Amino acid sequence: MTKNSTSPTRSKWTGMVPVDDTALAVTDTGGPGIPVVYLNGQFATQGYWRQVIAELGPEWRHITYDERARGRKSKRSADYSFEAAVRDVDAVLAARGVDRALLVGWSYGAVVAAHWAGRNPERALGAVLVDGAFPYDWLDEAMEQRIRKMFRRMGWFLPLLRPTGLAPRMTAGQQADSNIELGRLSREHELGPVLDDITVPVRYVVASGTSLGSRGDEQERIRAGLDAVTARNANIEISAKVASNHGALLKKDYPAIAGAVREVAALDREER
Repeated sequence: MTKNSTSPTRSKWTGMVPVDDTALAVTDTGGPGIPVVYLNGQFATQGYWRQVIAELGPEWRHITYDERARGRKSKRSADYSFEAAVRDVDAVLAARGVDRALLVGWSYGAVVAAHWAGRNPERALGAVLVDGAFPYDWLDEAMEQRIRKMFRRMGWFLPLLRPTGLAPRMTAGQQADSNIELGRLSREHELGPVLDDITVPVRYVVASGTSLGSRGDEQERIRAGLDAVTARNANIEISAKVASNHGALLKKDYPAIAGAVREVAALDREER
């Protein structure tokens, strides 16, 4: 590769990035290092990445942001679709003057990172997918009903958490719709080809145990679909499987995530 992995040196910046009918709260640590863009879980915030960022240190350029209606500052939108989430990556990179970046995505963010890396091979240095982007047909009619019921039950207390940034400023129905769309995008015939077509280095960090709304060994069966992916595409490997469950690994197993970031960056340096 002939392009540099780093972008021009920028000062630390925090502000709002307009996109479509909304604006996103963005933090850019600046500096001359490799730009790393962190993509949050479906209803999570950029604050979840603190330990990973601290572990990597200041020699990297860390860019975090809160998706539409997430966190304390990102604005509401008429569009909470997956495609809007992918467009938001482009908007943030353009606003911060980044040509090429390494993407790190957790859960929903891992699926966003996989799609963006597959669509932008010249701009993606690589990707680290943290317990997400597993091709598996986990959504059926019964699961869809479970999801809608779960968010309806949560609907009474979510407004109480919104001022803290711990819950999105979305209705229970909008959150359920987003989760169901993720299930459809995660089906083998949908996500499998996306992963098969990726031509940049991808490393997975895989959790153990359950996630919110899962039952029994459901989550482990979903993760098992990754074996066929790594067999088909030599660019994709599992960097680590950690002891923490889906919700805790960013806090407890951040060294493994940071290690996967370093691994992907080293592979890019070898190719140049």
